[in-house]
Amino acid sequence: MGTTSVPRAPSGAPDWPGWPSEAAQRYRDAGLWRDEVFGDLPARQASERPRATALVDGDRRWTYAELEADVEALHRSLHRLGLRRGDRVIVQLPNRAEFVLLWFALQRLGAVPVHALPGHRRHEIAHLARTTEAVAYVIPDRYARFDYRPLAADLGAGHPSLRHTIVVGDPGDHTGFLPYETLSAAQAPAVAPPEPPVAPGDLALLLLSGGTTGTPKLIPRTHQDYAYNARAAAEVCRLDADSVYLAVLPIAFNFTMSCPGVLGTLQAGGTVVLSPSPNPGTALELIERERVTVTAVNPPLVPYWLREFEDAPRDLSSLAVLQVGAARLADSLARRIGPTLGCRLQQVFGMAEGLLNLTALDDPDDVVCTTQGRPVSPHDEVLVLGGDGQAVPDGDVGELLTRGPYTLRGYYRSPELARTHFTEDGYYRTGDLVRRLPTGHLSVVGRVKEQINRGGEKIDATEVEEHLLAHPGIESAAVVAAPHAELGECSVAFVVCAGPAPGTREVTSFLRERGLAAYKAPDRVEAVARMPLTPVGKTDKNALRELARREDGRA
Repeated sequence: MGTTSVPRAPSGAPDWPGWPSEAAQRYRDAGLWRDEVFGDLPARQASERPRATALVDGDRRWTYAELEADVEALHRSLHRLGLRRGDRVIVQLPNRAEFVLLWFALQRLGAVPVHALPGHRRHEIAHLARTTEAVAYVIPDRYARFDYRPLAADLGAGHPSLRHTIVVGDPGDHTGFLPYETLSAAQAPAVAPPEPPVAPGDLALLLLSGGTTGTPKLIPRTHQDYAYNARAAAEVCRLDADSVYLAVLPIAFNFTMSCPGVLGTLQAGGTVVLSPSPNPGTALELIERERVTVTAVNPPLVPYWLREFEDAPRDLSSLAVLQVGAARLADSLARRIGPTLGCRLQQVFGMAEGLLNLTALDDPDDVVCTTQGRPVSPHDEVLVLGGDGQAVPDGDVGELLTRGPYTLRGYYRSPELARTHFTEDGYYRTGDLVRRLPTGHLSVVGRVKEQINRGGEKIDATEVEEHLLAHPGIESAAVVAAPHAELGECSVAFVVCAGPAPGTREVTSFLRERGLAAYKAPDRVEAVARMPLTPVGKTDKNALRELARREDGRA
């Protein structure tokens, strides 16, 4: 069986596996994959709704006509700079309009943005530059008290493929750095279409895996699969030209970009509003001011949003949907969102590798508050397998495997991961433990590698975290394993509390009263000011495990 054509590395080996030809044809015949490329989207919307607001960043606003004009001007300047079809460009920008403009200009060129996150540093960026052989690196001057310019200078010295560093802001005294403002303001000549033209099956962008170990894996997404990802999510969310989406989480994050996010909103002709930070006060003010209808956050932000609204109420009457995803949302928190904020909760469970699950807006409340949704595409294929590799009945826990029209078949330039992350017939091993309901909804239980083996008793960390969050004094909780001389592993609960933190004995008593088995109670409870987060906003359990080991060494 053949595969769809994919670009090749200099060695002649494929950069990543394509979809099998039979499957690709099936997705095209079903109308899932369309003959469209992202670079055409601004012009298409500008012709249909030129005066409608497309993008808002603080006091700066773009109609669709203005968005198209700025994208085309930037496209011409990038071409004059020497960027061409197939070039990779590392883009490490916060939630700024420049990210959106640059992204579409690169798409029009046929160049490939590599979505670095603001929290990445030299180790991760050097890995991206080395793996992708990127020709350009785009940074802010400073963001969140970090100066990116010395990082870029150091990176350029060690990676000869990097020919250009573009700075949004002040380049400082770094010779050769190109100010974005100069690039965007240049009156460049018209550009001939790339030869051959950008095709729907071309690599459109490289996302980064959300894992917390090692260097991030690179996830290849094409125009056809990623556009379908955004479009299918937008249909479930019922986005239209009146929708106003607030980007709170990092824009380079798959959740913010395409679930349905920025791309789903712009495909629908709606308005994208960029929040400069996930700070609850900032975000709620923007919802009120811009009459936002839908936004997305991760579970660690939810208690802070609820507290902010209770302490300083805002007019959130426009907000119809709050999406929560990127990690498991506790049922108890889920049930508070609607009554407190007056909007509909939509749970989201997805991965940059592909599969996306959403609860529907008309799902029963109990389903919305206790599951993480079901696949957005009828062509998603889902398996839930036990430890023996056999399918488990609905309601039983197993590992989630999937394949489909927007789920990758292999990582970018990482053929060594084929055996560990994919089956021979193309299913992606997600590493997520789930229960599937007869309706197809999935309830996320945890990660395969996050179970705690306490003297032979298996503890599901997610289950214990759910119970801990029911404690009135606990705002956030994470349970991890720590080495133990006699048990092999013991469990440590890290908690964030508004007031005095409950001790281990109080927590044990609380969990006993809730009917939890005694062996599942944490052996230690440690209070922290806030949870450490990975660059994609998930609780960094590796950092907590290391903290647990250090604390154990002091005991």
